[in-house]
Amino acid sequence: MIESLLLKLESHDVVSEDEKSVLRSLITQQKHFSVDEDLVTEGSRPSYSTLLLEGFAARYKVLEDGSRQITSLQVSGDFVDLHAFPLKIMDHGIVALTPCRVALFDHKDINLITEKFPHLTRLLWLQTLIDGAIHREWIVGMGRRSKKTHLSHLICELYVRLQVVGQTSGGSFNFPLTQSELADVMGISIVHLNKSLQMLRQENLFTWASKAVNILDWERLAEYADFNPLYLNLSIEAR
Repeated sequence: MIESLLLKLESHDVVSEDEKSVLRSLITQQKHFSVDEDLVTEGSRPSYSTLLLEGFAARYKVLEDGSRQITSLQVSGDFVDLHAFPLKIMDHGIVALTPCRVALFDHKDINLITEKFPHLTRLLWLQTLIDGAIHREWIVGMGRRSKKTHLSHLICELYVRLQVVGQTSGGSFNFPLTQSELADVMGISIVHLNKSLQMLRQENLFTWASKAVNILDWERLAEYADFNPLYLNLSIEAR
């Protein structure tokens, strides 16, 4: 059930059999969520952390006027709220963008990991640090990149993240977001998003159709997006 998580961890360091066994043993239960259902609600005080096994989810905030900003996209293998373990109270919500299947890790068991498995603790901590690095790149994208470059950078990032957990095929990957959801990711209107997509089609870098992205020229796309995967920390070394 947690192979995607193990693939993520093993992209950073060697994970021992004991560490794999303890992760497998601590899954308390699984749950399924429908589209637009909250995995975790803002203001809640979860007693467990949620590992996304299947589907796409998003962290988000809603403003007083009802507008929504998606602040991250979560894919298979992501702990969507591991930070809730030390923070206690969630300051944002996490919503299912597609049907999602998750595994729940009780915070008492995560605390046990911190006491008995220091190396595994560091690897899990690293996941939250990489989440922070992704947030920084998104802020740069929204603040300083053109909308075309921002969108291209997002496509590059998702391709690499999904490739790590074995969910790409050649240059293609599942991307089942609606245009409205993608506009909420980028912090722009649907009209502005459509204009950016139309201009990118002329560049012939990737296609987005039938809920899938197909990258036509990775080298050109990465150069166009000024994409450097350094922030994803995909080097295998002692942690």
